[in-house]
Amino acid sequence: MGIFTRIFTRGIAATLLTSAFAFTDGCANDAAAMDYVETPLFAEKVAAGDMPGVAQRLPKGPSIVRMTEGKVIGRQGGALRTLIGRAKDVRLFVVYGYARLVGYNEKFELLPDILKSVEVEEGRRFTFKLRPGHKWSDGHPFTAEDFRYWWEDVANNKRTSPAGPPRLMLSDGQPPSFEMLDETTVRYTWPKANPFFLPRLAGASPLFIYRPAHYLKHYHGKYADPKVLKKLLRKHRTRSWASLHNRFDNMYRFDNPKLPTLQPWVNQTRPPATRFIGLRNPYYHRVDEKGRQLPYIDKVIMIVSDGKLIAAKAGTGEVDLQARSLAFNNLTFLRENEKAGAFETYLWRIAKGSHLALFPNMNAADPVWAKLMRDVRFRRALSLGVDREAVNESLYFGLAIMGNNTLLPESPLFRKDYQKQWAEYDPDMASELLDEIGLTEYDDDDIRLMPDGRPLEIIIETAGEDTEQTDALELIAESWAEIGVKLYIKPSQREVFRNRIFAGQAVMSIWSGLENGVASAASNPEELAPTSQQQLMWPKWGQYYDTSGKMGQAPDMPEARELSRLAAAWIETADPARKEQIWHRMLAIHADQVYSIGVVSGVQQPVVVKHGVKNVPRDGIYNWDPGAHFGIYRPDTFWLDR
Repeated sequence: MGIFTRIFTRGIAATLLTSAFAFTDGCANDAAAMDYVETPLFAEKVAAGDMPGVAQRLPKGPSIVRMTEGKVIGRQGGALRTLIGRAKDVRLFVVYGYARLVGYNEKFELLPDILKSVEVEEGRRFTFKLRPGHKWSDGHPFTAEDFRYWWEDVANNKRTSPAGPPRLMLSDGQPPSFEMLDETTVRYTWPKANPFFLPRLAGASPLFIYRPAHYLKHYHGKYADPKVLKKLLRKHRTRSWASLHNRFDNMYRFDNPKLPTLQPWVNQTRPPATRFIGLRNPYYHRVDEKGRQLPYIDKVIMIVSDGKLIAAKAGTGEVDLQARSLAFNNLTFLRENEKAGAFETYLWRIAKGSHLALFPNMNAADPVWAKLMRDVRFRRALSLGVDREAVNESLYFGLAIMGNNTLLPESPLFRKDYQKQWAEYDPDMASELLDEIGLTEYDDDDIRLMPDGRPLEIIIETAGEDTEQTDALELIAESWAEIGVKLYIKPSQREVFRNRIFAGQAVMSIWSGLENGVASAASNPEELAPTSQQQLMWPKWGQYYDTSGKMGQAPDMPEARELSRLAAAWIETADPARKEQIWHRMLAIHADQVYSIGVVSGVQQPVVVKHGVKNVPRDGIYNWDPGAHFGIYRPDTFWLDR
C-alpha cells in the first residue's frame, strides 16, 4: 500500500468515524527535563537584556522534533536562497514554513503542532488545548483570545466579513458554536460531524481560525480609539475601518511585515520588492532533541525572478534550494551543470491526477462557445484528438503515464477504464464526433467552421510561468490540426489568467489535474464536484457553492448536479463501502463526460539542492495539498553545513 493510500485510512478523517478520540504531541514530559541552548543569532541581545533568554521565549511545553530517518541534528545559522516568480509568492514563507494547529508528518498522519492537544467527540466537537506560554513573533502571548477575536469580531462581523464565516467553517451549511473555556482552551461544536475540519487546518493554504488580536484591534472599530482610527484612515487613504483592518490582516498572503506570525520565519519586506527576507522567529515553538530552537536557518531569502529564467539560474548555482518553476524538461540541463553549480538534483514524485490537463470552460460567456463546451461529443473529440504519445516521448522520455485526469495506479480506487476512456489517440473517431455535432464546413485552411461561421480556433490560456505547458500545447496543436481544430496559446499573468476564466472570457485553459491523484475511499471527493470557483471547468458553479448560492450559477447539467449530490452523500455516510461506491460513480462520470482533458501524469519533479544544505530528503512526494511541497518535510530542520 503506497504512502498516499494511507493518508486518510490511517489519518484523522477516518478516525472521526469513531465516537471519540484525543491526541497530543507527547512532548511535555521530555521538555520539562530539557536544557535549552541559546540561539547564536540572539545571544548578544539576550546578554544585553534586550531579549528574553530561549527558555523564556519558548512555550512551557514546546514541540520537540524527532529527526526521522535520513535526518541529523543540525547547526543554527546561515541564509538560504530560493527564487520565486512573482512578489505574491512571498506567501511561500507560510506554505513551506508549515506551522499549523495540526499538521501532516512525512507519513501523512495528522498530529498536533501549534496545538498541545486535540480532543474530538462524536466527530463534531473539537476541543483545542494551546501550549502555555506560547508567543507570537513579537513576544505577545498567543491565547484563546486570538481564536475568539477571529470568530466573533472578524468572521462573524458583517463589516469585515459581509458573506459571513468562510464556507470551510460550515458543516452541512451550519456554523459551529464557539466556546473559550479558559486562556489556553477553545472548543468548536457543530450539529453534525465535520470530518474535514482538521485536514483544512493542516492545508498548504490553511484555514486560519485565529488572529493576533493585540495587533489587529488597533484597526477594528469595536476596539480602536476613534480619533486614532480616523487618523489612520486618512493616512492610508481608506474610507472604512473594515477595509483598513482587512488590508493588514494577511495571515496567508504574508505581505504585512508588521503582522505577528507563528511561522518559523518572519517576513521583513513589504511589497512591491524583488527580494524578500525572512528572519527566524525568536518565539518559534519547536526545538530539536538537543534543546536547540528551530528553525536552524537564520534567514531565508526569496528573490523574484522571471519564471522562465529560474531553471537557468538554478543551473548556474544561484539558489540553495529550488523546485518551484522547475520542470522535468529541465532535468538534462540541471544534471549537466551539477558539478559547476555545486548542487545535486533530486527527483521527487508528483502525485497529481494529471501533470497537464486542458479545462473546457462550461461557463464560457460566449454563447456559441458555451454550447460547444457543454456538448460531451465535443469534449470527447478533443480528447481523442490529443496525441499523448507524442507529448510523452518528446517531453518526458516516454516515462510518463498517458491518459485522463484521474487517480493514479497507486490509488486503491484506480481502474484502467477511468484512465483510458476517450483518451486513446483516434483522430478518425474524433472527426466523426465533430461531424455528428454539425461542424462539417471548413475554411480555406482546412479549419472547421463553428455554427456562427467563425473558424474553430480554440485559444488555450496559460499562466505563462513555464515553457512546459507551451511545449505540450504546440504538440497538441499539431494533432488537433488533423481533425480541423486550430489551437492558439495565450499566456498571461496568473491573476489575469484566473480572472478571465472566472469571468467566462477564457474558453479553455491548461493547468495541472486532481490535487490528490492517489486518494482512497476515505478521502474527500469534493474535487470531482462543483465545489470551488478555482475549478477551471466550471468556475461559476463552484462560486455558487463557495458562496452558498449568493454568487455564481447553480449547476444546470444533469451529470454535474449528480456529482454535487454524490459529494454531499459521501459526507453524510459513515459506511466505508458506500463511500467507495460513491467515489467510483464520480470517477466514472468524469471519465465518460471528459470535464477535463488529461494529457500525462506520473511526472517527476526536479529539486535542486546546493551542496551543504542538509536534511532535505533525497526521495519525497512533491504535492500541494496534502504536503505543502517542502512543508511536510519541515524546512525548519534543514540546515547549512558550510
